[in-house]
Amino acid sequence: MSSINAEIPIPKKAKEIEVTTTSSNPNIKIGVKYELDNIGGEQGLYRPDHYFNKLNDAGWIELEDKRLGHVQFFEKKDTVIAIEIHQDTFDIHEMNKDAKF
Repeated sequence: MSSINAEIPIPKKAKEIEVTTTSSNPNIKIGVKYELDNIGGEQGLYRPDHYFNKLNDAGWIELEDKRLGHVQFFEKKDTVIAIEIHQDTFDIHEMNKDAKF
């Protein structure tokens, strides 16, 4: 489970490398970066469908109409998270309640 939100599953081999508690983006409440070999493929161009299926199984619903390139948004209850996929790393950001995206 993620260190920023216990309801977000994290792949077992993912290594937390950075937590961001302040952001210049007013929409972001808190964020965390993980390192995971082969996630996203070359240049982060490939969706990690296996991981996204695990999020769905945990009750997170993808907001497909909000997708922005490498960034996908998921919602569970009153919480929205953004997951940004890169080559061998991914970021999870918990969005502020009044976020505009």
